[in-house]
Amino acid sequence: MTSIWRWAGACSVGTSHIKAGLECQDRAACLTVETGSGPVIVAVVSDGAGSAQEAARGASIVCSEFHRRAGEYLRGGASLADVDGEHAADWIDSIRDRINFTAITANLKPRDYAATLVALLADEQRTLVLHVGDGAAVVRNRETQEWSVPSWPFHGEYASTTRFVIDDPRAQIEIIQIESSIDRFAVFSDGIENLVLDHRTRSAPAQLFERLLEPVASWGGAGRSRKLSKHLRDYLGSEKVCAATDDDKSLILGARS
Repeated sequence: MTSIWRWAGACSVGTSHIKAGLECQDRAACLTVETGSGPVIVAVVSDGAGSAQEAARGASIVCSEFHRRAGEYLRGGASLADVDGEHAADWIDSIRDRINFTAITANLKPRDYAATLVALLADEQRTLVLHVGDGAAVVRNRETQEWSVPSWPFHGEYASTTRFVIDDPRAQIEIIQIESSIDRFAVFSDGIENLVLDHRTRSAPAQLFERLLEPVASWGGAGRSRKLSKHLRDYLGSEKVCAATDDDKSLILGARS
């Protein structure tokens, strides 16, 4: 029997952006793509560059265009196992093309829409992670229940620097194929990296993620929980979290039995 994914997701504006009169420049989106071999969950988080004039718009384009291309690929009968560097580069090029068109229309530069990408796709047998820049995805192996970080966040030589989808001449894409089933995941932007990752050991603290995922895992519904998503948004905007980070924050939590 095919298991059903359930998830919650939210974005919250950082206090530094509120003080500067800026909107939240993170975007997060999750959906299930129905295929001939079963459903595939596709979760995407994008963080618009703080220095980019249209950062929020750039992050929105990253999420929507990635979902469009990944959905077309999966509905066409292809498998996650077949995704390689050529496929990933083609999807990223579609995002870049849409950003370029949007920039030309607005008389701006593509760099004005700079944004990162963290995407996770999972079916019954395997998981695929595509990663450009900072932020991360963490997953739990369905059989061993061990947590791991497939692709570590990239940070440049200087503070607050990373890679972006719009980088020239091409974006540097991390492509990770996990040949095992997962039953829990979290995808998030760099705003909460320091709160949820152990940078010393480059690992995901199991206790923390078990606690974060428990409400979603125990929820009896399917797909997105609006109630849990609201609770998650309130948590990301709470005094406790904002005292630890003043950046925008995005988080998608997914679970299945």
